[in-house]
Amino acid sequence: MVTLIIGLYVTQLTGSASAVGLVLAAYFGPLVLFLLLGGVVADRLPRRAVMIGSDAVRGVLHAIIAVLIALDAAQVWHLVVAGLLFGIAAAFFRPAYTGLIPQCVPEELIQPAQALTGISREASIIAGPAVGTALVIGVGAAAAFALDVVTFAISIAFLLRVHPRERGEPGRRSTILVELREGWVAVRERAWVWATIAAFSVTLLCGVAPYFTLGASIAADRYGDVAVYGLMQILSGAGMVAGSVWGSRWCPRFPLRTAMSWTLLWPLGLVAFALGAPVGLLVATVMAGGVGLGLFGVWWETALAQRIPPHLLSRVSAYDYMGSLALLPIGYLASGPSPVVVTAGDASYSTVVEPGVHAHLLALTAD
Repeated sequence: MVTLIIGLYVTQLTGSASAVGLVLAAYFGPLVLFLLLGGVVADRLPRRAVMIGSDAVRGVLHAIIAVLIALDAAQVWHLVVAGLLFGIAAAFFRPAYTGLIPQCVPEELIQPAQALTGISREASIIAGPAVGTALVIGVGAAAAFALDVVTFAISIAFLLRVHPRERGEPGRRSTILVELREGWVAVRERAWVWATIAAFSVTLLCGVAPYFTLGASIAADRYGDVAVYGLMQILSGAGMVAGSVWGSRWCPRFPLRTAMSWTLLWPLGLVAFALGAPVGLLVATVMAGGVGLGLFGVWWETALAQRIPPHLLSRVSAYDYMGSLALLPIGYLASGPSPVVVTAGDASYSTVVEPGVHAHLLALTAD
């Protein structure tokens, strides 16, 4: 929801897709830079406590932004500063989250547990854009950020009730650099890990960043309605829910090969969106791509949980996230400019679209 809110609100505030890219880069840049440290911390400290601290910081930051917007005092630099701090806090949450899930269920239930968390994540992808779009356009961005604050409070409340089990042998404590190297060696020794990370790093640079920076502009240009930008994520989320449900029970002989094959459906929906395809074709292709992403998410997280030593799981997860996201801020900043007009509500805003970016891919937004 937040990524879409930023795209709509900053477009309304400035009329500039370059400003949208700057804010999104602020959110994702520190996330990339601090992920490895977050992985070390999550393997050292109780993962639940790390997650609660991260939620608290991010909730406070967005509460401040909501107040500034409500007072009509928000400026782009406020969002940039909040984004930088938000990204740092998020860098500690993600590796801890990956490591905590296998500690909450018996070993034989790891795949269904990964599917369940995928379903909840994908359900939020359906609800988030719809709620976010309605709030920003119908009520205001302050209400949208305030709702996000509530979600962090709910997350903390549930985490306080989690009692994770011990899993695997505890790792040997050393310096941060030595522990970072241990995580890197674990990635480097497994070709299926580093090859997948590399593939998604390029995908996020070439597809995710341009889509989120220019999605509202492209929707207005091709379909005459920025709401199609939110519809894309809703459709993808519906497919991902279906894929996650299917993935909870399907255990192919070669899960990652099968998963990567299914993700080839993903670009078709983005090509349809880029070309302004009829709505029926758009719905079918985007949902099919979502199914592929849902299957991939379940099998990928299950493979990491089952095949990576538990005391290294958060660090390997951190390398996964960092490698996948490393080029994303560059993509946000590079997605600019040639002029178009975006219509939101009763007002029109001049914004920018880079020639040739219409065929870029939709984002896998994991958290």
